Amino acid sequence: MKDMSRRAALIGGAALPLAGTAAKGATSLPLAGAPEHLAPAPGASLAPRPPMGWNSWNSFAGTITEDQALKTAAIMREKLLPFGYDIFTVDIQWYEPEAKSYTYNAHPVPALDDHGRLIPAPNRFPSSQGGRGFAPLAAKVHAMGLRFGIHVMRGIPRLAVEQNLPVLGASVRARDIANTASICPWNPDMYGIDMTKPGAQDYYDGIFRLYASWGVDFVKMDDMSRPYDAHAPEIAAAARAIARCGRPIILSLSPGETPVPRGEDVRRHAQMWRISDDFWDEWAQLYAQFTRLENWSTFAGPGSWPDADMLPLGTLAIGQRTSRFTPDEQQTLMSLWAIARSPLIMGGDLRKLDAATLALLTNREVLAVNQHSMGNRPLFLADNTRVWTAQAQGGQDRYLALFNTSNAPLEVACPLGELGMTGRAALRDLWAGRELGVVEGRVVTRLPAHGSGLYRLRAA
Repeated sequence: MKDMSRRAALIGGAALPLAGTAAKGATSLPLAGAPEHLAPAPGASLAPRPPMGWNSWNSFAGTITEDQALKTAAIMREKLLPFGYDIFTVDIQWYEPEAKSYTYNAHPVPALDDHGRLIPAPNRFPSSQGGRGFAPLAAKVHAMGLRFGIHVMRGIPRLAVEQNLPVLGASVRARDIANTASICPWNPDMYGIDMTKPGAQDYYDGIFRLYASWGVDFVKMDDMSRPYDAHAPEIAAAARAIARCGRPIILSLSPGETPVPRGEDVRRHAQMWRISDDFWDEWAQLYAQFTRLENWSTFAGPGSWPDADMLPLGTLAIGQRTSRFTPDEQQTLMSLWAIARSPLIMGGDLRKLDAATLALLTNREVLAVNQHSMGNRPLFLADNTRVWTAQAQGGQDRYLALFNTSNAPLEVACPLGELGMTGRAALRDLWAGRELGVVEGRVVTRLPAHGSGLYRLRAA
C-alpha cells in the first residue's frame, strides 16, 4: 500500500514483501534479451539517456520552501551538476500552505487560481505572488544551469470542485468533469477526471500550458500508474496536453508497480515510469527491485526508462535520520541502478551531503554505465546471485555487474563465454578505479553480504 512507503516505512523500518525471488537450490537461469523490433519511443529526443537529478521528497516530504529550494539548487549546481545531475524537482504539495510532514492534512486548502489550477503557496514561495507562479524560481534554477521540475497529482483539486470553478478554454465547470468516485487512497487533494466529459482535456491542456509558462521542464505525475488501466485515459490526456503546451516537458509517472504487460502503452506516453511503490532504505525493498528491473529490462532505451525510484542516500526524512543502507548496500544500489539504466534521482538532503555519499553519486566510470551503455540485460540468476551485463559505448568492451544478495560473504563468478568473450580479458574495477589484471575463463570475486562488483572487460 502507498501508506506503507509514504509514512510507515519512513521511520519505523517497515519492509515491503519480496517479489519473484529465485527458488532455493535453483541453478542459474538464462533470461531473455531485448526484443529486436521494439519501436523507438516517441519521447526519445526528450530523454535520450536516463534522467539524472534531485527530488525533494526523501528529505523534505511536502514541506520545502523557496529559500530551502534555492539553497539546495546552489549545492546541486556546485557538487552534482558537473557529473550530469541537472533536473531539480520540487515534490508534492508545493500548493499546500500548511504542509508540515509526511502526513497529509485531511482537509487541505490548497492555493488555486481562478480556473481551479494549483499554484505555489505564497507563504512558502513568496516570489509566486501576483500570479507569477513558479516562473521566478524556475528562472533562478535555470540560471544555475539546471532544469526545473515539479510534482503534481492526477486529476483536479477537490477544492476546485467544491467551489465549482470554471475550466479554462471550455464552457464547463469543475463539477462537470470531476469523477468524485476516483480518489487517491493515500492523498486527499484531488478527484480524478472523467475523460469522456466535454472540457476534460481542456483542463489538462490548461494546467500544462500554465506549467510551460512557468518554465517547467519535468513533471512527476503521481497517482497515475496504479491501477494503470483505470488511469490510462488520464495518462494519455497528460501526454496530449504536453504535446500541445509549447514547451518540451519530460513526463514521469508515479507510483508503481506499473504492470509490465502495459510497457508498450506507457512508453508511448511517458519518458519514465515507476516500477514499484515508493522505494526507501530497507534491504528487503532493494532486494525486490532486482526482479522488477529484470522484468523491465527489455523496455529501457532512449525516451523509455523504467524507474526504480529515487536514491534514499545521506540525510533523509526531514533530518530525522541518515540512510539505513550499509555502505555495501549503498554500492549495490548504485551498481544496480547503473547497469539497469534506471533514472538517477538523488533524494537525500544536499545541505548535509557527506563525502562518502558524494563519492557514490559522482563516480564517473559508474555513471558512464548508466548514461552510455547499450544492450543492458540480466545475464543469469542463481541462489543469492544476480549477474547483469552491458556493452560499453564505442567499442567491444563489456560491463559486468555481480551481486551477492545473501546475508553472508559469497564467491560470485561469471564465465567469459556468457559475455560473448573467449580466452582472456583485462578486468577493471569501476568502483575502485583500477586495473585488476588479466583473467582467464571467468571473472570471480568474493563479495560481502549484500555486496556488489562492477567491472569493465576488454579482450586481452
